[in-house]
Amino acid sequence: MAIERQRILPDPARPLPIKTKPAPQPQARPGLDLLQAGLVAPHDLVQALAAEAQGRGRLSDILRARRLIDEAALQGRLAQDWQTMTVDLVAQPPDPRLIDRLGYAACLQEGLMPWRQAGSVTVIATAHPEDFARHRPRLTHLFGPVAMALAPMAAIETALLKARGPALDRLACTRVAEVESCRNFSASRGAIWAALVLVLVLALGLLAPLTLWALAVGWAVLTLALATALKFAAALAALRRPPPEPPAPPLAVLPMVTIMVALYKEANIAQRLVRRLSRLDYPRDRLEILLVVEEEDSLTRRALARADLPGWMRVVVVPDGRLKTKPRALNHALLAARGQIVGLYDAEDAPEPDQLRKVVARFAARGSRVACLQGMLDYYNPHTNWLSRCFTMEYAAWFRILLPGMARLGLAVPLGGTTLFFRRDALERLGAWDAHNVTEDADLGMRLARHGYVTELIETTTFEEANCRAIPWVKQRSRWLKGYMMTYGVHLRDPRLLLRQLGWRKFLGFHVFFATTLSQFLLAPVLWTFWITTFGITHPLLAALPAWAGMAMMGLFLVTEALQLAVTVAALRLTPNRINPLWALALHVYFPLGSLASYKAAWEVLAKPFWWDKTSHGHFDPVEG
Repeated sequence: MAIERQRILPDPARPLPIKTKPAPQPQARPGLDLLQAGLVAPHDLVQALAAEAQGRGRLSDILRARRLIDEAALQGRLAQDWQTMTVDLVAQPPDPRLIDRLGYAACLQEGLMPWRQAGSVTVIATAHPEDFARHRPRLTHLFGPVAMALAPMAAIETALLKARGPALDRLACTRVAEVESCRNFSASRGAIWAALVLVLVLALGLLAPLTLWALAVGWAVLTLALATALKFAAALAALRRPPPEPPAPPLAVLPMVTIMVALYKEANIAQRLVRRLSRLDYPRDRLEILLVVEEEDSLTRRALARADLPGWMRVVVVPDGRLKTKPRALNHALLAARGQIVGLYDAEDAPEPDQLRKVVARFAARGSRVACLQGMLDYYNPHTNWLSRCFTMEYAAWFRILLPGMARLGLAVPLGGTTLFFRRDALERLGAWDAHNVTEDADLGMRLARHGYVTELIETTTFEEANCRAIPWVKQRSRWLKGYMMTYGVHLRDPRLLLRQLGWRKFLGFHVFFATTLSQFLLAPVLWTFWITTFGITHPLLAALPAWAGMAMMGLFLVTEALQLAVTVAALRLTPNRINPLWALALHVYFPLGSLASYKAAWEVLAKPFWWDKTSHGHFDPVEG
């Protein structure tokens, strides 16, 4: 739909004090001016100046964040110092066409708002008047003569959302090429196919129940054998001695790094997140952290406003829209990002302090084909209960054995949703994230592989909160499995193209990983029926099979269990968490929850495929968190 753009002219009843020459620099120190004017208390000013000296941001922003000065009074004083005017972007909205000429990203990144034209002069509102001289050459090239006005950053962001929010939201939801996105998935058409399959299964169950049972068991056993083979190969690859790392070339200038954290209904964790990310050891002038918040999420926005954000952290507000997914929010934030390297954390994450330096060094040592680095994830609450112990063991095996092994085998790596780092240019070429995919990380891992990029695992750990309540665990796992189902379907739309892009090794690995993961969760109850043999009861299917086939099947079960225990114990030795290896036996009770989640996922694929079942965080944080 075309966007209507109406030229907004200045109010002739309110002449504008236009100055096309550069505004003079204030002669007095801004802090002293504010103090002499009685706008800020002496002890508050001392604290704010100390924070400014520590690199925590501009003096005006610090005073705002700490609510040490009235906004209107501050704007009036700044206007007097810079001999310009203030503008009310709410009462007198900007001309959208002027915004388009400069670009939404530049407005958001630099705190600029092309406001209105007065004759041949374009008035540019800015939140940072001290930077206006630096922007003037570019602005003059775009608009001709320009004049500076003042507006707070919050007002600029609000005006941007109102003027261009809907158009930007459509862009964020459609960045990925249609052929590689699940946005056109038809739940109604899927429901028709599901109904046909269900009718076929019921008919076969009534007419030939043993045949139906044999088919289900046969597929379950085949996918179990393939999953076991993949796990064994990955374990061998992961546990062998890695090749020596090439030395990173010396960097004259460290690259700019942008970290994006999508927050939704996280008011209870916002201040802890700021505290944790402040521990990152990376030059503050080469780092920006974007806290990405939905426009409607007023609780989280207020919590961040109270969190006294340093100058290198800023809030990016996502315009309201029907779709509420993490990848959609990240696509919005990418427009505001300045970094050459883009990283992702979750709301509850506590990364190791030297993580960014390791990432930058690895990217510098690798060629441009290595577009993504996946860090390790672990938990800071592994001993909360049995579920947290099992989740910790599962993650240990996943991030310490299986993912590194798949990467070393040359397979496509399904990414985790956090502690991910990308080369910005590669991310942009792929269209960033599929806003409709609720497992956007695994999908992006497949698209990276399809387009010739390489993902590597890097030895650095981020600690997060184990989801250790049964119902929230099932909800979270069902979202992951729903995303796997949709990712598998999207990339199978054109199998020949997929094969051509991936090559045989990655193509087979792609099928083995997704087909076995989904099949094992969905068909696990079929295999559980063989537990009756431990009570001396003969399984009907075993009685119908040749003796050698039954022995082979039971042997596969034993090998699978032994490998699961061995991989879990080996992975635990690679983590800083110390859990008694005997807890690995509890995984027999843990994984059945995954089957329950898989049925919820299958239902949601048909009922609400793009719904994001939000996981709540901050319930089991350590005191020092």
